[in-house]
Amino acid sequence: MKSHYRAVVIGGGVVGSSVLYHLAKFGWTDVALVERSILTAGSSWHAAGGIHALNADPNIAALQAYTIDLLSEIEKESGVNIGLHMTGGLTMAGTPDRWEWLQSAYRVFQSIGIEDCRLVTPKEAQELCPIMSTDALLGGMWADREGYIDTTGTVHAYAAAAKKRGATVIEHNRVLELHQLRDGWKVVTEKGDVTCEHVVNAAGLWAKQVGRMAGIELPVSPLKHHYLVSDTIPALEKLDFEVPMTVDLEGFTYMRQDQKGLLLGIYEIDHEHWAMDGAPWDYGMELFQEQTDRIEKELVMGFERYPALQDVGVKTWVNGAFTFSPDGNPLVGPVSGKKGYWCACAVMAGFLQGGGVGKSLAEWMIHGEPEADVYGMDVARYGDYAQNRRYIRETTGQFYSRRFVMTYPNEQLPAGRPLKMAPAHDAMTEAGCKWGVSWDLEVPLYFAPKGFEEVPTLKRSNAHEVVAEECTAIREGVGLLDITGFSRYEVTGPKAEAWLNRLMASKLPGPGRARLAPMLSETGKLKGDLTVLNWGDGTWWIMGSYYLRAWHIRWFRDHLEDGVSVRDLGEEVCGFGLAGPKSRAVIEKVAEGDISALPFMGCGSFDVGLIRARVARMSVTGEMGYEINCRYGDHVALRRMLLKAGADQGIRECGFNAMLSTRLEKSFGIWSREFTQGYTAGMTGMDRWIDWEKEFIGREAALAERDGNGPAQIQVTLEVDAENADASGFEPVWANGEKVGFVTSGGYGHHLQTSLAMALVNREQAEVGTELSVHVVGVERRARVLAPSPYDPDGKAMRG
Repeated sequence: MKSHYRAVVIGGGVVGSSVLYHLAKFGWTDVALVERSILTAGSSWHAAGGIHALNADPNIAALQAYTIDLLSEIEKESGVNIGLHMTGGLTMAGTPDRWEWLQSAYRVFQSIGIEDCRLVTPKEAQELCPIMSTDALLGGMWADREGYIDTTGTVHAYAAAAKKRGATVIEHNRVLELHQLRDGWKVVTEKGDVTCEHVVNAAGLWAKQVGRMAGIELPVSPLKHHYLVSDTIPALEKLDFEVPMTVDLEGFTYMRQDQKGLLLGIYEIDHEHWAMDGAPWDYGMELFQEQTDRIEKELVMGFERYPALQDVGVKTWVNGAFTFSPDGNPLVGPVSGKKGYWCACAVMAGFLQGGGVGKSLAEWMIHGEPEADVYGMDVARYGDYAQNRRYIRETTGQFYSRRFVMTYPNEQLPAGRPLKMAPAHDAMTEAGCKWGVSWDLEVPLYFAPKGFEEVPTLKRSNAHEVVAEECTAIREGVGLLDITGFSRYEVTGPKAEAWLNRLMASKLPGPGRARLAPMLSETGKLKGDLTVLNWGDGTWWIMGSYYLRAWHIRWFRDHLEDGVSVRDLGEEVCGFGLAGPKSRAVIEKVAEGDISALPFMGCGSFDVGLIRARVARMSVTGEMGYEINCRYGDHVALRRMLLKAGADQGIRECGFNAMLSTRLEKSFGIWSREFTQGYTAGMTGMDRWIDWEKEFIGREAALAERDGNGPAQIQVTLEVDAENADASGFEPVWANGEKVGFVTSGGYGHHLQTSLAMALVNREQAEVGTELSVHVVGVERRARVLAPSPYDPDGKAMRG
């Protein structure tokens, strides 16, 4: 062991080994992996080793596809047999909704380039997996590239391939302490101290402790997980092929062949946490006693699905621990304020996702950003609120128990809620508000009559008409929207303007004005669709998506300069927005001064009643609107005041569902849908806000796109001939049977009374009037390209 490495990876499981391999593959050979015991000790050695393509997050599914493709390369490069069995795989559905969802998921896979899938009937599934009972099954999806691997062999293959490229693997050497240095980290181990520029926490079951060594509290917890391996099954002995990896979604089980027996794994409803503060240091190659009483219900369903199990014994029980995050996705990336500290934790499906995690993290460390959009597994998708022990227990347990439970797009899950609430929350609840959650905050979805309950569905819900009424209020009268769920960052200091000018690709607004501002990475990809406000007193605000608070603060801090201060106002400032043609009449009643003179995209400080507020004249609905920002302590009074002032105008409280409908009618994109770090300004139309005459981060890449051939795909708005369901995102777009793009978001335009979708399509199909088609909940529907902003294309309404 040397005294210095460029990077030290802590943890010798599949994820740590993959990170080490990819660092070496991409050019960093002076790297070491430090393992407290032996490679695979922890979760990797007892993992079931299944590999499959299905994931609810298309970006995660794409990384899983990368991992599957990588496995055979690793085996060849390392010379280590990984026991790869590409049996193909089945995912089965046993309810009408699940079957619709599976048909829709099949189309999503087509959108992201996974072409080796097909839908199958129960009869076809029976032929592919003869030992499976298809009773009550409605259909399934077959994928060619599914199967299983030898877990121990795979970890050793990653490590061996890394060593061949110059990396070092050090076993039997526990990390004791971590100390941040001016230019890196000191890693204190049992065998001596090591300094490095970068340290990677890939410690699996011990990720919590390795985080705490650096003063970091990671939202992770281990849970116990069962599978069994049966004795030899005569029916399998007679087959001349291996049965496929099979997931029975209604039965909470997965199955694969194990020699001439079956491996049956269970995600039980009655979950059990273990060692929430991290596994004991001397734990590693142990298992827990099986708990058949706890898994009895799911076990019975598994034996009914595979009747041959009823005639043989159980050869082996495995009850081991795996680490989970609140949403089940990995925690990957740099930790804000801990330069050089990287996470590669909570990779619950390590052998399926480990390759993609290793690739993305190595790219991030070496090149400054990953090639793919990995926000779904970015450690910065959580804030300090997720450090709470009860929050971790509730959310990780909810994910585990719902691993195979269907979640509907309009369904609100209860774990970890309610956490943070705007001051007027109780009053709004009394007024009929139905709540969703954004990050840690309860946000209003819509206001319904007393006793109303929304029914989870893949199609238009029973809240459809409620939202329609709110949209009518916004388009014809005035709507009141709680805007606590917008992020706000205060930028001050003598160099604030210069810093913002470099960070934002747009021109900066003059005093008393606001401006839309794309923010780019060095490679020209989007890092934000933001609004910059110049209050005229030396204070600037940046406003954006609330759930990106930790993500954006990390970016701001990484680029901070002397003479600039950035402060997150998310715990101090909230407010309400007025939207609609009668919004001016309402605010004029309560505001001191000539607020009617405030121009479109103007901003300033006003006395609104007894409240000193920051007011901006803008709205994402496409109507005349005012965003009134106040202190948390003024929120209740502001709501009362505005409702009273708007009573004669028919003011109506509205939620974010109405805002999403109205923004589609204006072709206004939103982050995570139209705008992501996987897209460029040119692809999304955000390039129209770029100031090409100035220097800004990402300018060279943006210019290269502008002056080259341009993006292959661009954003358009589609009208869809839908019936009782709307597109939501990642559905394929077709032209004469050829896939030409995919939906980024969709919904119903209540004012225009038509189904709308925004999509990225090939430039050749982007002309207004082009006839296309879109799959909506698995059914192909005709569509056509509309001119941007089908509602009020000249913007007269919002300009007043």
